[in-house]
Amino acid sequence: MTGNGQPYGAIAHGALAIKDGLIAYVGPQVNLPQFDALSTPLYDAKGQWILPGLIDCHNHLLFAGSRANEFELRQQGASYQDIAAAGGGIASTVKATRAASHEQLFVLGKDRLNSLLHEGVTTVEIKSGYGLDLANEQKLLEVAALLAEHHPLNIVKTFLGAHALPAEFKEDAAGYINEVCRMLPLLAEQQLVDAVDVFCEGIGFSVEQCRQVFNTAKALGLPVKAHAEQLSNLGGSALVAEFSGLSADHLEYLDEAAIARMANAGTVAVLLPGAYYFLRETQLPPIALLRRYQVPMAIATDLNPGTSPFCSLLLMLNMACTLFRLTPEEALLGVTRHAAKALGLTDRGSLAVGMRADFACYAISQPAELCYQFGVSALKQVVIGGTLCRLAKNV
Repeated sequence: MTGNGQPYGAIAHGALAIKDGLIAYVGPQVNLPQFDALSTPLYDAKGQWILPGLIDCHNHLLFAGSRANEFELRQQGASYQDIAAAGGGIASTVKATRAASHEQLFVLGKDRLNSLLHEGVTTVEIKSGYGLDLANEQKLLEVAALLAEHHPLNIVKTFLGAHALPAEFKEDAAGYINEVCRMLPLLAEQQLVDAVDVFCEGIGFSVEQCRQVFNTAKALGLPVKAHAEQLSNLGGSALVAEFSGLSADHLEYLDEAAIARMANAGTVAVLLPGAYYFLRETQLPPIALLRRYQVPMAIATDLNPGTSPFCSLLLMLNMACTLFRLTPEEALLGVTRHAAKALGLTDRGSLAVGMRADFACYAISQPAELCYQFGVSALKQVVIGGTLCRLAKNV
């Protein structure tokens, strides 16, 4: 994945050198520059594949509580509406998350990050969105900032206040969007927000309500993205493109006109096969059209308690290939180079001189093995910012 024209950017008998946390050389071992053997530590990958650190660009990692009981109820025939009417659904997660302390959320988040680290993930987006009021949205973003400080993984903090309508604003979506636009400057002032997300959907918020949030973000100089076209073709993806947004995510009902706008705007299509699988969707994202318009396709876990309870980016690689028919090379680009672009990060996602030294070593015979087999760990080493990470149960 170095862009050398070979499949996967492969370099046989390659070598990689690090200086000051950045890649100083990548190429054939025979051309490796001379370094001071006394001051430069050397690592022998023993024929393993070195790949860019994986990037999970859509993750709702911070939440409390479990909705396994709802999963069981659905298997017994209950509908989502039945469960929501009984106090379940996102309302139950908001209730549990509001009741959780900073410390409890930190431990939950750390454990989930550890699971991702053990797959070779080096950068993770963490969304808010299960607080739905200023105090609790701030709490979630503060915990994300603490994890960024104390965990080796790189964290991108995304404000998703416009995730759902809280009980306090029942049947007053316009009033709640006004509240979201009041929260955002306060949270941004504390440097708790790297990007702004919205749920643009019939069961979420309208295009015009999302536009109001995007205008607030734009005034603060913050990039935007959206959950869009998951359940219907409402127009959220075109709205993201209008604001030159980072990404539009889900996209099962995306149409060609919106794809063309995304292509012109440089907006990434983030595909979320975990939610597609868990909800038993039948409407596939328009993969062929995204290829035709050369829209970059990223892949992410969408880890959340309700619709994608999967803390495994490697599983998403397999699902992207089997469910969405991506090639293994497309899928791997989706969790490296294109995932970096979906987060607005230009310093990672590929192995090239000057990029962050974020990479993982796998004992595999070819990169496609990461998409083909699941459940057997091939990861041997992870390096983040030039530092070798300890792969233990507790980091």
